[in-house]
Amino acid sequence: MAVLWAAFFNFIAMFVFAPKVADTIAKIVKIDAADPAFVYVVLSGLLGAIVWDLITWWWGLPTSSSHALIGGFAGAGIAHMGLDVIRWHKLGETMIFIPLAPLLGFGAGFAFMIGVYWMFRNWRPHSVDKIFRKGQLVSAALYSLGHGGNDAQKTMGIIVALLMAAGIFDQNVHLSMLHWNTLWIILACHLAMAIGTAMGGWRIVKPWE
Repeated sequence: MAVLWAAFFNFIAMFVFAPKVADTIAKIVKIDAADPAFVYVVLSGLLGAIVWDLITWWWGLPTSSSHALIGGFAGAGIAHMGLDVIRWHKLGETMIFIPLAPLLGFGAGFAFMIGVYWMFRNWRPHSVDKIFRKGQLVSAALYSLGHGGNDAQKTMGIIVALLMAAGIFDQNVHLSMLHWNTLWIILACHLAMAIGTAMGGWRIVKPWE
């Protein structure tokens, strides 16, 4: 039930978060549809990220697959056309949060922890346990919502970049649920996230002997 709960909120994240992350990733590299090699730039960036993720998974290193994807895509673009091919303001939006996001999370988490301690300081342990057991449903839902909203969007960004490289989308495209030509991308990525969580999530929850 916990896995299905997480899968459900992975999916409905598409109705909560605007696809800003996807737009940023798709437009880090200035793609020229007239140059057919840009299709291979996108493919190379994707393969580079996959190889890096597999190596770090095998070595047990805690790395970010999102940043691997962005780095692989940007690196492939630089290898093909040089530094001028990068939209540095888009890349900068991502890079600045590499050190900033953990600090913000630490500060917010610490403040929330102190607040919870203060709110329940006079409660009986049995009462606290009873309400926190139900509260886990809320925290798990929020966690899964954030996970779906971020991880599905990085895949959307690569799909959009590939479609721009193929000349199907222009440089001004913006992902939206209001238009079918981009709705299917949002729907497919969130559905894949949900199905993947539902089918493989138990392996994460239950350690195998």
